[in-house]
Amino acid sequence: MSVSFKSLAAALLLGGSAMVMAANDGQTRANELLSADPQYRETWQDVVEKEERLPDWVMNLSGDAEQMTAVEEDGDQFLVGPLCESQAKCLNNRLIVAVSFDKKHAYAMLVEVPAGLPADKSPTRHATYRFLGKPDQGMQEMLMEQLKKDPNWY
Repeated sequence: MSVSFKSLAAALLLGGSAMVMAANDGQTRANELLSADPQYRETWQDVVEKEERLPDWVMNLSGDAEQMTAVEEDGDQFLVGPLCESQAKCLNNRLIVAVSFDKKHAYAMLVEVPAGLPADKSPTRHATYRFLGKPDQGMQEMLMEQLKKDPNWY
């Protein structure tokens, strides 16, 4: 009896960090990543340091954010979520952020739509997309899929 209890206890201890990460999935927001963990901050700095003409809110991951969710891409787990310059400008200035669970990789897609676009014009047809972190094709598609989940994106 005690052997199975010890095995169970060991399994729980070893799996504990993974379970904590899973429990945190819906709790994290992109605008909290840099202050939450120095490793995220270092990884994000590697992504943006060689990029030109990025707005401060993108460089600092500041602005209005929704909860991030766990997404699998090519066998790897990522926390993915949107970040907007502000709630009022979300349609015009948005970033979809993806960071790996191991905190070693980060990618993003900056989506910009011209201000003053008439309501009857589709934002998808007028948007510009800029990928950060050199995402491969699969990651680019995953970032686009996250954007399409927004009911206001058509």
